[in-house]
Amino acid sequence: MPAVRMSRLICVPFDQLNADHGALKSADRDTDVIVLIESQRMIVGRAWHKQRLQFLLSSARHFAAELQSNNWSVEYLRSDTTASGLKEISKKYPDLEIVCAAPNSFRMRRELSEIGVNFVDNDFFLTSQELFTIWGNSQKTFTMENFYRAQRKRLGILMSGATPVGGEWNFDAENRLPPKKDQDWGTTISFDLDLIDEEVMAELPDTAWGNLKSKIWGTSRAEALAQMEHFFQNHFKEFGPFEDAMPASSWTGHHSLLSPYLNNGLLHPSEVVSAALQRFEQGDIPLSSCEGFIRQIIGWREYINGMYWYLGEDYRKGNGLSANRKLLPLFQDSKKTEMNCVKSIVKDIEDYGWTHHIPRLMVLSNLALITGVKPQEFLDWMREVFIDAADWVMVPNVIGMATHADSGVLMTKPYAAGGAYISKMGQFCKECRYDPRLRTGETACPFTTLYWDFLDRNAQMFSKNHRMFQQMGGLRKLSNMSEVKDRAQQVLNGLDQGLI
Repeated sequence: MPAVRMSRLICVPFDQLNADHGALKSADRDTDVIVLIESQRMIVGRAWHKQRLQFLLSSARHFAAELQSNNWSVEYLRSDTTASGLKEISKKYPDLEIVCAAPNSFRMRRELSEIGVNFVDNDFFLTSQELFTIWGNSQKTFTMENFYRAQRKRLGILMSGATPVGGEWNFDAENRLPPKKDQDWGTTISFDLDLIDEEVMAELPDTAWGNLKSKIWGTSRAEALAQMEHFFQNHFKEFGPFEDAMPASSWTGHHSLLSPYLNNGLLHPSEVVSAALQRFEQGDIPLSSCEGFIRQIIGWREYINGMYWYLGEDYRKGNGLSANRKLLPLFQDSKKTEMNCVKSIVKDIEDYGWTHHIPRLMVLSNLALITGVKPQEFLDWMREVFIDAADWVMVPNVIGMATHADSGVLMTKPYAAGGAYISKMGQFCKECRYDPRLRTGETACPFTTLYWDFLDRNAQMFSKNHRMFQQMGGLRKLSNMSEVKDRAQQVLNGLDQGLI
């Protein structure tokens, strides 16, 4: 019989590892060649976290192996970049069309477009860019809550006719409990290393950052499903009430740990939402937990991706507060600070490549904001160290929410806070040398001191913001602002040297 003539090269980026979505959804096992390119730029271009590299590379190699075991024609090769790899594979298969689901970053779309790759629809999100643009163009302000409610109605999730199940759109008021003393945070699961995992670990570059002692993150579809099942059976019930809590004894709390799998394609948001609803229907999961979890997926995740594309490629350059401090040493080494909250959280990142949204926003990002770290330096760090980081995730989160570098386009007020919030929602302050109640003196909490200094430094800008009225009123009542400013300068100098 004559050999079958191959008709297309289907490029599968490392964040689209799903046989049922993207370009593979319409693939032909008999005539298409599946191509995965292991880009050296994504390995040695920066000091990436070891956990991140292990996860992304091993997941891609496992995915390729699974495709091959199912009789797909697969080409897996290493090259300087994805574009250069596709050029190389085209020489082996001349004149074949190259197809790819539209990539998830501006740079990758531009680079692949320049070499003639044809894009098909990207269905790794529940909201197309066209649909989000229609929503964005209809808004005076880009309020996530408005988007989320529209999503609930459009998708028919947790709805009873035209009204939300339970009579409320969200249950934030019930989902802000601080961690309890001696609370049981349940278990996490780990996975056994196989030959592919061990191969990747042995090849990680010396430039990689952080620790990698065991397999914390699954690297196959089966392991992603196991992680999802573990969450729904063991943590879903308590997720809602304690989703903002920062326990000292658990790096996960009751969070799902599913974001890496959603972001590389091993899980699809539709199946995670469906699994959540099925678990909720068993009757023992509070509505506040179910709604809060689903909001993170159909609300926040979809909103951030939509805003990434809606705001455009230059949005990442914003620096509305003129913040130009270099990245603090403590972000790269947990031993470079005596602040117990920061030390503990950065140590978790060193070990696991992950921490949940409140430590990211109200400790790490808050510190970058009130110390005036340059947004782009903080953005680079966040991209490098988090296992679930992607350009579309981090650009709006860092530029818009974390550092207020867009002057309020995404969020109408900066997420700045003193030590009181961290003391309330975390369990770090009791063992810390700094007192969150104090703003001056050697034992004053740096967050408390720098919070007031931050407001003072930006008073002219914030005085025009109606959502900052209470904070600015508090600033005007301070009788010892000169002492606060003196202490703030000492703290900033100490942070720059890794001594605070």
